[in-house]
Amino acid sequence: MSQEFKWGILGTGGIARAFARDLTFLNNHIVAAVGSRTKESAEDFSMEFPGCAAYGSYEELVADPDIDAIYVATPHPMHVTHTVLALNAGKPVLCEKPFSINSSEARQMVEASIHNNVALLEAMWMRFLPHIFDVRKILASGVLGEIISVTADHGQRLADQGIPRLIEPSLAGGALLDLGIYPVSFAHMVLGVPTSIQAAAVMTDKGVDASTSMLFTYASGAQAILSTTMIAQTPCRAVISGVNGWLEIDRTFYNPASMRVHLYEGGTTEYPISYQGHGLREQAIEFERVVRSGKYESEHLTHKHTLEIMELMDQVRSKIGLKYPSE
Repeated sequence: MSQEFKWGILGTGGIARAFARDLTFLNNHIVAAVGSRTKESAEDFSMEFPGCAAYGSYEELVADPDIDAIYVATPHPMHVTHTVLALNAGKPVLCEKPFSINSSEARQMVEASIHNNVALLEAMWMRFLPHIFDVRKILASGVLGEIISVTADHGQRLADQGIPRLIEPSLAGGALLDLGIYPVSFAHMVLGVPTSIQAAAVMTDKGVDASTSMLFTYASGAQAILSTTMIAQTPCRAVISGVNGWLEIDRTFYNPASMRVHLYEGGTTEYPISYQGHGLREQAIEFERVVRSGKYESEHLTHKHTLEIMELMDQVRSKIGLKYPSE
């Protein structure tokens, strides 16, 4: 492997372009190839990135011997097929969130990683941002005391935009998998796996969730109050409250964001934002570290963590009666 880290982009949608563009902030990460179902789409994508090879099939992309890793950015139901395709070809995979549509598919993907001795990471980019590493440090310091609650919301006005991946059951549409994954992953990072889950949703006329609210309760007595909607834009903030103070993350909590700690006995510590760019490149830096170290997963978001999160999503979907045609 050269000093350069060469990416193959599997898929040509909006998130694929956003990821590839954010890589341009890094000197050694290269968009080396792109694969699509059609050569025309791949060629159109590749024009933005000098030296990027264009392939008219995913099989050709994963067979490219010069590629160091594959970024899977196709619609949700295709993640399992395309991730396993790349892993079986011996290519490390960074798979876009949601990792899969259910925990059964997620297990297939992890098993393929282990079987092929190839790295696999969920592209929950929030987990690798500088301010989230600060959140971890603050929690580890104990300054907030025992954590009592986590609140987080993620709402975007998308339901009226006619975006197929959000509204179609066949594409695992709905607010939960596309947007709700952020507050669920955030709560998991802070509090782990809950002992009980309550959830309620408002469904669309096509049978996917337009809005979902969740209440997770933990063995410690802490609770996470989480909400997601694709009907309206919401503040997209997060708060971690402890007996000695609280940490509040400004809009948008899963993006590079400013935040502050307020202590019960007085005093506020500000964490201003100075980040440039989208923030998608931080997961690429972490994945390069994992791959070059010969590891198969990141300690900051292990396979176990991803499987736990997908199991939580399954439980929420069961509570609200959301089932996809492919299941």
